[in-house]
Amino acid sequence: MRLSRDVLDILGRLGAGDPFDDAGELPAVSPVDAQEMGRLSAHSADDVTETVGRAHEAYLEWRSVPAPVRGALVRELGELLREHKDDLGALVSIEAGKILSEGLGEVQEMIDICDLAVGLSRQLHGLTIATERPGHRMMEQWHPLGVIGVISAFNFPVAVWSWNAALAFVAGDAVVWKPSEKTLLTALACQALAEEACRRVGAPNHLSQVVLGTREVGQALVDDLRVPLISATGSTRMGKEVAPRVAERLGRSLLELGGNNAAIVAPSADVDLAVRGIVFSAVGTAGQRCTSLRRLIVHESIKDDVVARLKAAYETLPIGSPLEPSTLVGPLVDEAAFEGFTAAVARAQDDGGVLVTGGVQDHDAGKAAGGGYYVQPAIIDMPSQTGVVKEETFAPILYVLTYDTFDEALSLHNEVTQGLSSSIFTLDVREAETFVSVVGSDCGIANVNIGPSGAEIGGAFGGEKETGGGRESGSDAWRNYMRRTTNTVNYSTELPLAQGVEFV
Repeated sequence: MRLSRDVLDILGRLGAGDPFDDAGELPAVSPVDAQEMGRLSAHSADDVTETVGRAHEAYLEWRSVPAPVRGALVRELGELLREHKDDLGALVSIEAGKILSEGLGEVQEMIDICDLAVGLSRQLHGLTIATERPGHRMMEQWHPLGVIGVISAFNFPVAVWSWNAALAFVAGDAVVWKPSEKTLLTALACQALAEEACRRVGAPNHLSQVVLGTREVGQALVDDLRVPLISATGSTRMGKEVAPRVAERLGRSLLELGGNNAAIVAPSADVDLAVRGIVFSAVGTAGQRCTSLRRLIVHESIKDDVVARLKAAYETLPIGSPLEPSTLVGPLVDEAAFEGFTAAVARAQDDGGVLVTGGVQDHDAGKAAGGGYYVQPAIIDMPSQTGVVKEETFAPILYVLTYDTFDEALSLHNEVTQGLSSSIFTLDVREAETFVSVVGSDCGIANVNIGPSGAEIGGAFGGEKETGGGRESGSDAWRNYMRRTTNTVNYSTELPLAQGVEFV
């Protein structure tokens, strides 16, 4: 009940009011204590259809607004996020279970993408292309796409929406967002801030909308012909269901799916640096990031030293309520995540793995928090990369593998089906350059001397293989939210044809 009162106070300051409905179908549960804070009403498939219709009408008006003027909306959203950073960050911690600094860091990501998008609003440029025909000009333009459907996961309950929404708004699009049913309150808070930003700059009503619900709601959004792009973040299983449905109507998919991220630790590595990077990447957000480090591929000559240092670091990690400033490892999101954790630890041991540390429930942390699924992060020394090691378990489990030659390390790294993020710790320039080259990591993100977890807004974010191939955030990701036209303008009195074709 205490968290319920805190949440209502926060939602009030964010302009979202009191969303709870005792008769609602959707429970809002905090991982902090695993207690229900209230219930919310779900939308129906018909509600989604009406919502998309309103969004489409807003798009028809917004697309004609000059892009630099559209940038004013995102600038205003960024200012509102700065003003309410503490409240929204706390709400992220309460609803997703992130420690306080990570909750605040996620809101900072939102601010950063708004800053980037404001700059892009004056940089949505095409090309002027040389033409073989005299008296002609050929050029390329980018135009608004339409209504963008966003489906997000619980682990980044606000940042992923902002990556899509900030770029979509400056591109001239409307957004309909279906958040995870585990993080509904943060979505309502973001919607309230987006509506306030729209009001302040005079943007159309219904430019930003949220639909709440489970599978039925997501399917209705995915199947709507008026939604040309579905940006979906979640499991590979979910992506394999979304992609064919969108493809059937010849829509576009932007998918950011599962990761089974690895770090190679070479003999030349700065081991102190590597240990710090490994610990954050493996246990940050309690291992519930898509970029969390799950496989450690360490050279056999330094394995014992690296594992001993990791074990010592793990056993001093403060585990507990994410609302306590001293906590570094918060809870798993729910019982299903906890069961997945314990099952994976058991399977790894059945496959010959040796539990180095952790791998059990932390009853003291749960008791102190008043409930919740708290665990001691696990390190498991594996004899080979088989079975559960090749799967993504959304929990703090680090599998340790060893290698002899660098080619062997690359082979181990690339043989899993996921391809999101990767890293190598080495002071050997040849190894570093090979890792980021075409014959090195096959992931969308390849880092040197930092872990795979944690990405800056300026770079495109996403991965290959079963990670889906999508790119969000920085670089040229803005092009996902626009359509391209190639124009040829004849300003002569002649009508020459390309390729020397004559037609008289």
